[in-house]
Amino acid sequence: MATAYTASDIEVIEGLEAVRRRPSMYIGGVDTRGLHHLLWEIVDNSVDECLAGEATEITVTLHKDGESCSVSDNGRGIPVDLHPKTKKSALETILTTLHSGGKFSKNAYARSGGLHGVGSSVVNALSEEMVATIHRDGFEWQQRFKRGKPTTALKQVRPFRGRGTDIFFRPDKEIFARTVFSIETIKAHLEDISYIHAGLKITLIDEAKKETTVLHHPDGLQTYLARLMTEGQRKPVHENLFQFSKDDGSYKVEAVFRWSESTDEHLRSYVNGIRTHAGGTHESGLKSAIGKAVRNYMEVHDIKVKGLTIQNDDIREGIVGLLSVFLAEPMFQGQTKEKLNNPEMSSVVEGQIRPALENWLSSNKTTADAIVGRIVLAARARAASREAASEIRRKSPAARRLSLPGKLLDCRSTNADESELFIVEGLSAGGTAGMGRDSRTQAVLPLRGKVLNTQNLTTAKILDNQEIKDLVETLGTGIGPNFDLHRLRYGKIILMMDADSDGYHISTLLLTFFFGHMPVLITQGKLFLAQPPLYRIQSGNQIFYARDDLHKEEILDSLPANRNPDVLRFKGLGEMTPSQLKETTLDPKTRILLRIDIDNQLEADQTFEKLLGKEPAERYKLIMEQANQVDDLDV
Repeated sequence: MATAYTASDIEVIEGLEAVRRRPSMYIGGVDTRGLHHLLWEIVDNSVDECLAGEATEITVTLHKDGESCSVSDNGRGIPVDLHPKTKKSALETILTTLHSGGKFSKNAYARSGGLHGVGSSVVNALSEEMVATIHRDGFEWQQRFKRGKPTTALKQVRPFRGRGTDIFFRPDKEIFARTVFSIETIKAHLEDISYIHAGLKITLIDEAKKETTVLHHPDGLQTYLARLMTEGQRKPVHENLFQFSKDDGSYKVEAVFRWSESTDEHLRSYVNGIRTHAGGTHESGLKSAIGKAVRNYMEVHDIKVKGLTIQNDDIREGIVGLLSVFLAEPMFQGQTKEKLNNPEMSSVVEGQIRPALENWLSSNKTTADAIVGRIVLAARARAASREAASEIRRKSPAARRLSLPGKLLDCRSTNADESELFIVEGLSAGGTAGMGRDSRTQAVLPLRGKVLNTQNLTTAKILDNQEIKDLVETLGTGIGPNFDLHRLRYGKIILMMDADSDGYHISTLLLTFFFGHMPVLITQGKLFLAQPPLYRIQSGNQIFYARDDLHKEEILDSLPANRNPDVLRFKGLGEMTPSQLKETTLDPKTRILLRIDIDNQLEADQTFEKLLGKEPAERYKLIMEQANQVDDLDV
């Protein structure tokens, strides 16, 4: 018998309740990254005042409890007069209403990072406490909020000479499993901003440690590039940098880059001061400009190498660069602003940088020749690798697999671009994955027990371990100085472990190995983490899968109150049926993969050393510092 479906079943969610019901839609998740995204939203508003030429200083304070922050600036201050439509103050309207703010028109902000009008109100909705203190019109004004709703009226506190905005907020423990901010994460993010906005002064105050850090980089991107070169231990191919800056009123484009001897390409892009981790049209324009400028230089100067074809990957190999663009109406992909989608920015960036780079190469012949020599070497290495790969493919499949581990369930395809390797925990999970996979393109390598801790071990010692040796042989790249990315047998390497503490431990040990001995797999975007579900939820004929406890609660909250869903907790991948594992974790159409990336090489190295290095004192210190964040220990 069909269930009745009437108008009374339609739920209307008003105000900011939608944000609290579905926070991931607005901040990308309720994990540590989502927690810090709240702070970035408030900081972005202060940065927008700087972009408008109305502020020169920003102060960010991490309070003594480690769970609350304040952001203040010396800008104009949020308006406090009555809004004609809402009949509330402009301050209350901005902080309690989605899609309200001064960035929809060009009157108050010509260029800004926040365009959706949801940033401040989302932070308010997801905070158990927010206090807005405004200095403008000769007075100090203040209003308090709780979970998106005002708890006091806007008050005129006292006369005040000066102007600016101060926002204090405390993230809601009902939303976030952990509400402790990382001072290192905050500092790294703010330092990025201080580089992009040359001359902007940002002060970071850590009340717990009683430390104050001033971030101020008048030389901007040039100083930033020098830092990236040093952190990555990249040796430059040429001394002088390519630098470009132009503001035509509609768009401002800044770029700085140089070639290094590294084999990876490292480009970071920003839009209105916001890091676009996933790139976008502006980054595509930069890559196109570099490729075309170098090709034109080689053509004009009749530089030809017999029997060698230069590819764009050869041209950009080893390049380290920064791109920053400012525009009036950026079209970001999602509220978290990971990618720029403005179609015109590809031609804008290419049209500005390509001729400038051509002129720079022609005016610096010694530098240009060094760059071209670097590119030719990259092309020769790539050609040699392709030839070797072709030779391998000419051998029979049986011969190709003679040196592979017997427990490997290999795929039939010999095309690395379409092949995937799943590294799984245990033979049971390996068997399930083997039955659920697409045997044409998906290979499975089961590992037995805990993987060797490879931190601080030599290559010879590592290869004495059978599990690591099997892994290296399966990948086909070799290890250490013999590593060759072009011999990699799979386009994606996916760590697929149980969603429990043992699984996390094994994943960490494998990441330690890849970071220390095959880092190019990470920098080239080849390494991924699978996201198998921890729960299966059945409500009537509907089946849902939850990644963790928070996701489970979100799903349960979304179900009708009269349902009594059946919740099953998976103890491991081996308990799932092949069809369940395929649907949730193996099938590219329905699975979720997290790509492993390194934002800061030195910070990552220090973290691995603390977690898995030889010094137990460092590990003890880290555990004691983070112990207050653990509320449910899975043993």
